[in-house]
Amino acid sequence: MSQNSFKISYPALHAGTNKSLIKFISGTPDLAALFFEGEEAQETRRRFFVTDATVASLECMQSFISKFDDGVCGKDCLLILGSGEPYKTIESVLNIVRAAFDANFTRKDIFIGIGGGVICDLTAFAASIYKRGTSVQFVPTTLLAMVDASIGGKTGCDFENYKNIIGTFFPATKLFYFPEFVQYLPENQYNSGLAEAFKTALLFDKELYDMFKNDADKINSRDSKTLEKIIHKCVKAKGSIVEQDFTEQGIRAYLNLGHTFGHALETVAGLGSITHGAAVAWGIGRAVELAYKKEYCMQAFRDEVFGILKAYKWYTESVPSFVKGGGFSERLITIMRTDKKNLSEKIRLIICKAVTEIQIEEVDEKLIASVLK
Repeated sequence: MSQNSFKISYPALHAGTNKSLIKFISGTPDLAALFFEGEEAQETRRRFFVTDATVASLECMQSFISKFDDGVCGKDCLLILGSGEPYKTIESVLNIVRAAFDANFTRKDIFIGIGGGVICDLTAFAASIYKRGTSVQFVPTTLLAMVDASIGGKTGCDFENYKNIIGTFFPATKLFYFPEFVQYLPENQYNSGLAEAFKTALLFDKELYDMFKNDADKINSRDSKTLEKIIHKCVKAKGSIVEQDFTEQGIRAYLNLGHTFGHALETVAGLGSITHGAAVAWGIGRAVELAYKKEYCMQAFRDEVFGILKAYKWYTESVPSFVKGGGFSERLITIMRTDKKNLSEKIRLIICKAVTEIQIEEVDEKLIASVLK
């Protein structure tokens, strides 16, 4: 198991430092070796590990899971939650807090989330409120978590079918990346992570955009070297943006490209019935279509983006085929009005005019409706 590491300099406020360490570890994921045999085994603080049933059942996780007898291994503890968006609730956050409290963890100890975006968000949110804040670290196991969710300190949970309404800003102090975890993902979850990576490409990296445009065969087949390059590029791009604008007062808002449309689609469809990345990819298409209608971009750019979306089998139609019932645009806009990024009565959107050319605009609802019919 070989490792390489680098630091990104976004504020790790609770740790008294402005750097977060990211370790890339090649080969089959071996968390038992990492935490109980390697450098991390020297950690003197207690560790409260949180994962979900899907990750816990992976073959590569069995040597780690078997270390725990009834959730306890020496001074450390393990909590296994249910899997997926239906468990991204305040009840799950409180389950983490309650288990840590019952095991007498202190604010000097560490919470460690092992999983995808849901586990990262829940674990960090629990860490941020437990005894007014204890440290959090991540082992992201999905592509989406590696390229996006584990970086930047956004935590939270869903509430009453609304996405990420409750949460805090609370970054991890360490992230342990095993790119090989990507090979264990089902196709829909792999595809979901690719969507967030494509978003990053549109926003910040022309070379990465060209990879999505020209190397679809390699990317769709999960070529290891190509994936590692994608992950590295996304981590560095997002780390740089978060460093400049940790609490999303300015340019960090660009990272919401496709998300206002996408989050609303997730709510209309029912949280968990469509992957987050698939919804974001659809939202990117709507944002580009909006830019085209406003004459911000050329048809050639619009058509190229839609060609890429189709190459990865993301939804591109204005009303996705799985949506049931009428009045789609009205339902979607009603939900978009509640988006936490809105600052006025108009809906605040990120509009893509060209690769790496983005602007934030408050958009009239009639124009939004025109790209939803």
